Amino acid sequence: MNPFKLLVYLCLVLVAPLSHGGPKIESWQAQSGARVFFVENHSLPILDVQVDFAAGTAQEAPGKAGVAQLTRALLDLGAAGMDETEIASRMADLGAKLSGGVDMDRASISLRTLSMGDKRGPAVDLLRVILRSPQFPAPVFAREQARSVAAIKEALTRPDTIASRAFWSAMYPAHAYGRHATPESVRALTRTDVLAFHAANYTAASATVTIIGDLSRTDAQAVAEDLTGGLAPGVPLVGLAVPELPPAGEQRIAHPAAQAHLLLGLPALKRGDPDFFPLVVGNYALGGGGFVSRLMKEVREKRGLAYSVNSYFQPLAQLGPFQIGMQTKKAQANDALQVTREILANFLAQGPSESEMQAAKQNLIGSFPLRLDSNRKLLDNVSMIGFYGLPLDYLDRYPESIEQVTLADIRAAFARHVRPEHLVTVVVAGE
Repeated sequence: MNPFKLLVYLCLVLVAPLSHGGPKIESWQAQSGARVFFVENHSLPILDVQVDFAAGTAQEAPGKAGVAQLTRALLDLGAAGMDETEIASRMADLGAKLSGGVDMDRASISLRTLSMGDKRGPAVDLLRVILRSPQFPAPVFAREQARSVAAIKEALTRPDTIASRAFWSAMYPAHAYGRHATPESVRALTRTDVLAFHAANYTAASATVTIIGDLSRTDAQAVAEDLTGGLAPGVPLVGLAVPELPPAGEQRIAHPAAQAHLLLGLPALKRGDPDFFPLVVGNYALGGGGFVSRLMKEVREKRGLAYSVNSYFQPLAQLGPFQIGMQTKKAQANDALQVTREILANFLAQGPSESEMQAAKQNLIGSFPLRLDSNRKLLDNVSMIGFYGLPLDYLDRYPESIEQVTLADIRAAFARHVRPEHLVTVVVAGE
């Protein structure tokens, strides 16, 4: 057996107990209609729960940009007669913690608590109250609205924010993924807008519950029923439209920053696409593997055109982007852009070398167990699997799926998903 295949075999052996023991994913539907995903893990006396709703920024109506973020920010700042201080104090007394956030596809609220009944029960009850009875107090709404406006204004002075917003708008000119909250859009929101967004999107039909940790299946079922039983039933949301691929183009934005910010990419990959694994392996070789990637070697090490350069795929409910990003001196922006385009064109034409592919596989498989070595990491992975409807054996099959990728697979996948005629470029602060 050659050294690489031996390494793959050893990684599969090491991962197998974890995949078939620790992260054995059980799934069912709660009586409310919410989908539930559970991993029993008694290694620590900890329970992690995450409730995801299809309530991301892509669900915002035209003219209401910013309402998804504002709704999530207010969710745990007042519920069932408790103000934000009382909620925070009760969580602190229990040694529990709430967290969460919003992206384009989903809004999440997470609870970490000790698994003992006298801690777990009150913490889950508090989360239940927050989910069922948020109050969105008017004074808190006004404060968080002002805070959001100020944060957006500050962010819009930074070249990285300017570049990112222009880039997404260029990739998704007529799609929800390309809309952004502005100071004006957030300032125009009312508390009624928040109430309406919450009522439409924070429902059992759009909810996914992920439970990881030190409790039995029976207890997990009770937790899921408790958390979702009082949610409005709702109706399954209509899927997002498929984004149209943009024409290739380049946008340059002046800025006084010392460093130029360069972004290249296009809508490329949806969650669950069968090309995911060839693209992951190929991208590791292209720009996702740090110092072993081709972009880093050619752009930084050989030419000194950037301190860091990377590429990645961001799969979403609909086509998420493939992106190459870097920062460089203003005077080097054009050279860095030209070299990057040449490297990408060569990679699309020829794919990685055999040695690049094997190195990518070795690193991806070797680092895979580190993605599952804590409750928090399991929660992240399982909640993603649940929300996007991926196979329950996704984690079991990950190393094998990586190992099976061929050079032909990579070339074909990149040809299907990274098409130069749709590649958009944004340069901020370049000369």
